[in-house]
Amino acid sequence: MPKIVPEKEYRVIKDSVGRLAGNAAVADLLALSEIGFSRRTLQRRLDELCQRGELIAEGAGRGRRYRVAGVPVKDSAGVDFPIFVESEVVEYQAQPTGWLSPEGRELRRAVRLPIKERMPVGYDPSFLQTYRPNKTFYLPASLREELKGLGEVGVSSLPAGTYLRQILSRLLIDLAWNSSRLEGNTYSLIETERLLKLGESVDGKATHEAQMILNHKAAIEMLADTTEEIGFNRYTLCNIHALLSENLMSDPVLCGSLRHRPVGISGTVYLPLEVPQQIEEYFTEILSKASEIRDPFEASFFVMVHLPYLQAFEEVNKRVSRLAANIPMIRHNLCPLSFVDVETDDYVHALIAVYELQRVDYLRDVFAWAYRRSAEKYKALRFSLGDPDPFRMRYREELKEVVREIVRFREQSPMEDRVIHKASEIPDEARDQFIKTVMIELKSLHEGNIARYRLRPGEFASWKACGELASLER
Repeated sequence: MPKIVPEKEYRVIKDSVGRLAGNAAVADLLALSEIGFSRRTLQRRLDELCQRGELIAEGAGRGRRYRVAGVPVKDSAGVDFPIFVESEVVEYQAQPTGWLSPEGRELRRAVRLPIKERMPVGYDPSFLQTYRPNKTFYLPASLREELKGLGEVGVSSLPAGTYLRQILSRLLIDLAWNSSRLEGNTYSLIETERLLKLGESVDGKATHEAQMILNHKAAIEMLADTTEEIGFNRYTLCNIHALLSENLMSDPVLCGSLRHRPVGISGTVYLPLEVPQQIEEYFTEILSKASEIRDPFEASFFVMVHLPYLQAFEEVNKRVSRLAANIPMIRHNLCPLSFVDVETDDYVHALIAVYELQRVDYLRDVFAWAYRRSAEKYKALRFSLGDPDPFRMRYREELKEVVREIVRFREQSPMEDRVIHKASEIPDEARDQFIKTVMIELKSLHEGNIARYRLRPGEFASWKACGELASLER
């Protein structure tokens, strides 16, 4: 089997070529202390970098020189020529006979070797530090364009989170189930649906499995409720972690807190960072770089790579990264990434390739395939839902507030009278339609859609028990 070359080796060579300002010969590189390769190995790595499009070779024989692709070269007077172009990491080549690229298949073989045959490695800061937002790309342009075409649903001009709210009931079940399944959760899709809609757990299954699914629901609801505020910032990521880890960690103070203790990861020879100050520093850098990335798919994949690699939290890192990967989709009203049909084995081993080799090819294949599957599902759902109602869009917050107050605060007066009273601040020309719409929304309430009104299951159950919902259905 061919040797898998750690990405770090390529980065050392590329950085060395860059420092030689576009005039790097093999002899010049061999003279550098950081180049610990033989001439033959160095020449092979240089050829591979040229094939990947990251270096450009000019000249022949002893006069052959290398420069970094996309970096301006200087003429004899030291003047920059304006030839800057974006540099992309490895051209993507999906195979017609399968979803894995050649690089992905190679990595899959490498990370399935027995642990004793794999070299232990630690966290490599240069993997993050050499990434330049909007200059470096893990996803090539062709793939980003393809995913954009699949993900757009015709509501990009509407406020952030519009599409999420349209499909929230379905996404809560799909994403909660699939993300939990990737952690080894044994609940079926039907069992997950009954748990989320009816609060029915399964006898004989571990209680932490139900807790894991309910925690996903709470975290997804938070993203839906705060679409205007969410982003790649400490508030969002730490609160996602706090909700996902609730009642699952030995010490509650660890929920939403960055890691201060060493951790190990089963099934891999990767050893995460142990120094809290460094974890803090690189976590901040990940959020900063993710926030700068303009392309939503590149940003989504970037956090799927770097959040698990850092292991910023003591546990639940992969779950945080999967929900965080949906933040750009929510903000751009794109189809969400629900990880439908993703095999646990592929997902885990793709991450191990990141941990041990700092290679993203396998995980990129998983990400692309997963998004294609999700987009197919949610586009079909989008067509069944139809276009958003402009009136509901205009009075979205007012409608939610009135429905929430009607359910939470019951009074003796008839419900319709209370709705009319609460609609008094709506403009005269829209008031009648507003009242009718509120009554329709109240009549349509059920366990699976109360999250859009920020209602808790207990609040809805109490309102249902008082008989007001039954009176509406008559």
